[in-house]
Amino acid sequence: MNKLVYVVIGIAIAIQFIRPDFKNLPVDDKVALNTDPKVMSILKTSCYDCHSSETKYPWYQNVAPVSWIMSDHIVRGRKALDFSNWANIDPKVKLLRLERAKQVVNNNMMPKHDYLMMHKNAVLDNSEKQTLVEFFDLQIIELGGTPNRLKELDK
Repeated sequence: MNKLVYVVIGIAIAIQFIRPDFKNLPVDDKVALNTDPKVMSILKTSCYDCHSSETKYPWYQNVAPVSWIMSDHIVRGRKALDFSNWANIDPKVKLLRLERAKQVVNNNMMPKHDYLMMHKNAVLDNSEKQTLVEFFDLQIIELGGTPNRLKELDK
């Protein structure tokens, strides 16, 4: 039993040396999203840690395996929709991502539940969800899309 404890402790220490690359790329204000202050406030509170290069890293980013999970969420979040690179996203891709964003916000799939465990202020109330959905709809219209396309597809 003693050997097992030492092995587990040894593994726990060893994995701390396998570190993801946590860094925020510089944000160019010319390509970053800049919209209504109310929308920006909601996005920065509930979305930006995974969907921008303005991630605020908490202390536990230094603890494996939590750091690996965080890194994966951030990499995948930025790949899905990066508000720091807003102007550079292909319009067709952006349209699809905005439609998906509406869906995940409306279905309480974002922010992720494990993120909300440590960021209680990121929980979206109904008013904030509505504000984001209206913003997404406006962006969809600007891109030439139809705001209720996903509802049409669900029928």
